[in-house]
Amino acid sequence: MVTFYGFTPVPRDPDVLFDGHPTASGDRPKQDDFKVTDFPLPDSPVIRDVKAFVQKELDEQTFNHSHRVYIYGVALVKTHFPEWSYDLETYYLACILHDIGLAERFLSTTKMSFEFKGAIVARDIILKVGGVEDQADSVCDAIVRHQDIFVKGGNITMIGQILQLATILDNVGIRSNLLHPNLIETTCAAFPRTGWSDHFGRTLEKELGLKPWCHSSSFEVPNWKKGMPSKFATDVRGNNVMRPFE
Repeated sequence: MVTFYGFTPVPRDPDVLFDGHPTASGDRPKQDDFKVTDFPLPDSPVIRDVKAFVQKELDEQTFNHSHRVYIYGVALVKTHFPEWSYDLETYYLACILHDIGLAERFLSTTKMSFEFKGAIVARDIILKVGGVEDQADSVCDAIVRHQDIFVKGGNITMIGQILQLATILDNVGIRSNLLHPNLIETTCAAFPRTGWSDHFGRTLEKELGLKPWCHSSSFEVPNWKKGMPSKFATDVRGNNVMRPFE
């Protein structure tokens, strides 16, 4: 079940992952003409229980972002890594839980970075509703590492890499050229952004203000201090790819 739950090592650095890639490298990468309806959401008793928990904790913008991340990640794999094998349910759980640490009752009540607190919350809820330990561990590991954007060496789990590629695509627009514009348009229609870029930017600034030691500060200038502008929040708000859908 190791491979099933996404514990297959793949290069952590996307530049390594995509180097010389037959469909994703170059100026005209392959763009399969998918639409959001081509990727129905997984469903199971565990998913229904976890989704109910998430909907109580997250605002609509973050909940919709989590679903766009699912669609973009599955589409990226289907087009550019069709040989990859992983459990869609486990990836979906990672998506809807990856920002659970941003929920008000977690973000402001822990000194931990939101990814690490969120990973613990995610693992606990999956086990509580009957998910198996390998599934809970896979989701937890992916969430812990989902903002390790600047880590260059080594590997990451397959599900962890898919989650990272899809989150940075939705948040900043990186590698959006690997997807067909119709997929982005229909996904944003099904799961509206409703000002996500500014909303997420404000949330990042809030965490940096509360916890200037947090992992999100790794996106900032060296020796960043509380009160200084956030480069990460600026990059998120400068997402020109997604601006037409805000």
